[in-house]
Amino acid sequence: MDASELASLNHRLKDAEPLDLVRFAVERGGDDSLVSTNFRPLEAVVLHLATTVKPDLRVLWADHGCNLPETYRFAENCRQRLNLNIHSFVPTMTAAHWTALHGPIPAPDEVERVEAFSRIMKLEPFFRGLETMAPKVWITGLRRVQNPRRQNLEPLEWDPQRQVLKVNPVLEWTDEQMHAYLQQHDLPDERTYYDPAKGDEKHECGLHAPLTTAAAR
Repeated sequence: MDASELASLNHRLKDAEPLDLVRFAVERGGDDSLVSTNFRPLEAVVLHLATTVKPDLRVLWADHGCNLPETYRFAENCRQRLNLNIHSFVPTMTAAHWTALHGPIPAPDEVERVEAFSRIMKLEPFFRGLETMAPKVWITGLRRVQNPRRQNLEPLEWDPQRQVLKVNPVLEWTDEQMHAYLQQHDLPDERTYYDPAKGDEKHECGLHAPLTTAAAR
């Protein structure tokens, strides 16, 4: 997709509601669409939006194997409640193997260890999943309020490295809007979440890093 087409689509869809953006994504990608998730807090919103439009939409989950028990229970709750078509990709190294070789799961302030964990345990299985599933359209749960680095994102982003159109339906939504949607649709949530591949909320694990570069725009 060239820059002019992307700019035109973003202009046309700049005021679109999240559900309309999901409809656009599914119309464009069809069976070659997917939504990614890590089952973080508020994640049921985008999963509900996505499956409202396409109940059998593929769900990509890179499970690094080190989530809290509450996160795994939340994932199973979402799977059953929304009848999710989950495609799970796991690292080639188990969590026990990582711990034996590298010590405990890294703490948020251990930046080098966090980044090493992310490369091996999260990025590798995630990008292997993308390559395997080969989507034309990738629906995300990215929101501006999550991270200062996401302030310049658009509803639609083109990833030239993977030749996939990323659609960010809840990009403009606040936490309050997300919570209201959960309540309106009686959806589950999970508040104990911790991702050792990120460390803290201001740190990008790398899944969306290409979109922060000028080349990706």
